Amino acid sequence: MKQFDEQATQRLFEKNLITENQFQEIETYRALGIFSLNAELKLFLYLSVLLFTSGIGILIYENIDTIGHIAILSILLLVIVICFYYCFKNSKGFQKSETTFEHPVLEYLVLAANILTCIFIGYLQFQYKPFGEHYGLATLVPTIVSFFCVYYFDNKSVLTIAITGLAAYIGLSVTPQDIFNDSNNLYASQNLSYSAVMLGVLLILWTIYSNRVSLKTHFGLIFLTFALHIISIASISNLASYDMLNWMLFACVLVASTFYFYKASYENKAMSLYVFMIIYGYIGANIILFRIFENIDFSDIWELFVFLLPVYFIGSIVMFIKLIKNFHKEIAE
Repeated sequence: MKQFDEQATQRLFEKNLITENQFQEIETYRALGIFSLNAELKLFLYLSVLLFTSGIGILIYENIDTIGHIAILSILLLVIVICFYYCFKNSKGFQKSETTFEHPVLEYLVLAANILTCIFIGYLQFQYKPFGEHYGLATLVPTIVSFFCVYYFDNKSVLTIAITGLAAYIGLSVTPQDIFNDSNNLYASQNLSYSAVMLGVLLILWTIYSNRVSLKTHFGLIFLTFALHIISIASISNLASYDMLNWMLFACVLVASTFYFYKASYENKAMSLYVFMIIYGYIGANIILFRIFENIDFSDIWELFVFLLPVYFIGSIVMFIKLIKNFHKEIAE
């Protein structure tokens, strides 16, 4: 990393984008060996929030008969109100551009309040069923609250919860174990697969709209990341379908998705989008090739395939590394 930084600074100097005096000041500063603990401290704050909310969940589970439902809900509501009170009191209000709290601890207080709200509504629905049998509303309500917190307080951590809640509302599994499990609904229901693709497209369209109106444009990468995973996983899971029309449809969706995110990764200079785009595209391409040739008899040349298979995988790894290096070089320039 240090070598890349030095090379980038050298290129800026060679292109006359910085003066010789600025170049020397940068080199002198780097020679001091000063580093920031900002990321580490924020990580500890994030872990603290997770441990705190997890502890409350464990406390409720182990003492539910002793404490009582009303007391638990009252304590949860009180903590939520206190958290949101301090957040609203110290926030700068809604702004279309990126904003931050004066103290970073308040950002994690928003996260804690949002997680506790999800716990409160879920527990309330489980115990007293205020939404009746409409369990989807118990997911939709905290999702709406999460999106409000995202845009009002400008909180990226809450945004991941909001998008996950939106995916859960339409019935998508959000854990890797569920996604790739044979019993997952993506395999069993084509309608759910269509809903997943539509959700991914909706996230893309919202990102495009937000960029046009300059509404929290720094959220764009998160929306695109979720869209990439949702569309690609839904498409790949349906490439094994025995319905030829359905198979061809999702093959086209995957090709279109790969092309779009290829362009989006360059526009956003996002290495994460580029890497996962290649991985999903590679998996999908191999499945499509297998489906194309599955009915062809290769028994006479199977020895050739056994010989070429290691070469194919080694070549794929070399090509993957080369693509990543070229991408990094292009976005650095």
